[in-house]
Amino acid sequence: MNIYTLSDYLKTTYGEKLQKLSLSSGCTCPNRDGTLGVGGCTFCSAGGSGDFAASAALPIEDQIEEAKARVSKKAHGDHYIAYFQSYTGTYGDPKRLYDLYSSVALRDDIAILSIATRPDCLGPEILEMLKKLREIKPVWIELGLQTSNEETAVAIRRGYKNEVYKEAVETLTALDIPVVTHIILGLPGETREDMLRSVRYACDCGTWGLKLQLLHVLSGTDLARDFEAGLFSTLSEEEYLDLLCYLIPYIPPDVVLHRLTGDGPKRILMSPLWSGNKRKVLNDMNRLFSERDIAQGSAL
Repeated sequence: MNIYTLSDYLKTTYGEKLQKLSLSSGCTCPNRDGTLGVGGCTFCSAGGSGDFAASAALPIEDQIEEAKARVSKKAHGDHYIAYFQSYTGTYGDPKRLYDLYSSVALRDDIAILSIATRPDCLGPEILEMLKKLREIKPVWIELGLQTSNEETAVAIRRGYKNEVYKEAVETLTALDIPVVTHIILGLPGETREDMLRSVRYACDCGTWGLKLQLLHVLSGTDLARDFEAGLFSTLSEEEYLDLLCYLIPYIPPDVVLHRLTGDGPKRILMSPLWSGNKRKVLNDMNRLFSERDIAQGSAL
C-alpha cells in the first residue's frame, strides 16, 4: 500500500524537497491571554508548540537566516517553506500580520507560507488577509484539531467544538488555501478507535494534509502534572508503530501525509523518551512498513 507523503508532493510540484524554516510571528493565543483561558491546551509547552522556532524577538530577516543555518545540513535547494509554527499565527492585528507575512512571501527564496493557527481565529479580516497573501505565494493553514472526541477536547482544553474546525476547513478550501490538520495520537483515555475516528473526521471534512503526532509529555505543562500523578501512560514505540499501521489504510490516497511521528525538545521531554532517538524510530518505522507492505516516503 502506497502513501502520499509531503516529500512526494513537493518533488512533483516543485521539483525539489523544500526544507521548513520554523519561524515566529509574535502572536499569542486566545487560550493563553484570557480570552478563552490562561493555561493553554494541557499538552502545550511555554513555547506554544514552537519550541524549535526562531525567537520572536528577532527581526524576521534574522529569524530566516538563523532557521536556514539550522537546516543547512538537510537543505539541497535554494527554496524553503516559511513555517510560522508557534502559538496562533492568525491571532492579532490583520495589518501587522499582513505586513509580516507578505514581507516573507515576497522573498525569492520562499516558495510556500505555512501558518499554524486555530480554527476559531479566522475572522473575515484574517480571511481577506490570507486571500491577499495567496496571490503572492501558496499559503497553507495548519489547524490543531488534535481529536474529534468532544470529551477529550474538553479535557485537553482545546476550546472549540468540532463544527468550528469543519467550517474552517470548508471556508479555507473554498479560498484555495490547503489545510494541514494536526492530530495527536495517544491522548489520555483515547482508544485506537477514537484515534481512527479523528483521522476519518479530518479526512471527511476535506483536509488536504495530515500531521499525525505522537503525544509528548513536556515538563511544565498540565499534562506533565497528570503524568507524574500516574493518571495516564504514554505509548511504547511498538504500540505507536502498530497504531500507525492500523490507521494508514483508512487515509485517502490523495491526502498528503506531512508527518507520522515527532520529536519533542529533549531538554523538556519527559515521556516517551524513546521518541528522542528519531533516526532509530524512522528506521524501525521503515522496517515495519516494509513488512506490512506500506510504502513510506523519505519525508516522514
